[in-house]
Amino acid sequence: MEKLNFVKNGVLRLPPGFRFHPTDEELVVQYLRRKVLACPLPASIIPEVDVCKADPWDLPGDLEQERYFFSTREAKYPNTNRSNRATISGYWKATGIDKQIVTSKSNQAVGMKKTLVFYRGKAPNGCRTDWIMHEYRVVSTETAACNAPPDKKNQTQVNCHIALLLS
Repeated sequence: MEKLNFVKNGVLRLPPGFRFHPTDEELVVQYLRRKVLACPLPASIIPEVDVCKADPWDLPGDLEQERYFFSTREAKYPNTNRSNRATISGYWKATGIDKQIVTSKSNQAVGMKKTLVFYRGKAPNGCRTDWIMHEYRVVSTETAACNAPPDKKNQTQVNCHIALLLS
């Protein structure tokens, strides 16, 4: 059977009536974990985009809809876990504490969810915007080796869910 690809030129193109509203657990287990392990995905529906190479309003897709991307999280410095989340005209700043994602059946931890807010300008004097991003990462010993391939030691595969909060 032919695998359908719903991403065309970096933009999500779904059939009429189709809605993509995965749970946190589905994002981590069915998409991100499979991506990290190089397993087939249920559907080619999430494009690969470096979310820090562009501002949130310049990323592919409809600005008024939630958007999902696979991205890599680069280390800010060679020997640290601190991430570089600076974009062209601002930066993503973490807010609150990371939320643990657990499976509904076994209550086993499978991932973490970090909430970030976009600020225009340079840190620490940036101006807060209404852009929010949820960054998901896999936490599992079986994927630990996959998260740091020899040629990309300072990168981690993440799934990003970006939305503009409308008042």
